[in-house]
Amino acid sequence: MRIEEIASKALEQVNGDRYLLSNILFTRIDELSRGAKPLVNKDIKTDKLSDIALLEVAEGKISLDKIEESQN
Repeated sequence: MRIEEIASKALEQVNGDRYLLSNILFTRIDELSRGAKPLVNKDIKTDKLSDIALLEVAEGKISLDKIEESQN
């Protein structure tokens, strides 16, 4: 799947709110950089963290609610 298609699906997950999507991605990228395991079948050593985070959102594995739960 092309990155444009993944980004489109991720935007659908947040009802088209680009600001919310960027906040979710920023938080998830930070988590991944600190050692969190990807929730999709990707390798942190070979794939960009931003691509992994975007795919996680697109597949519905990451949302703002899930990020807030993990921080509490």
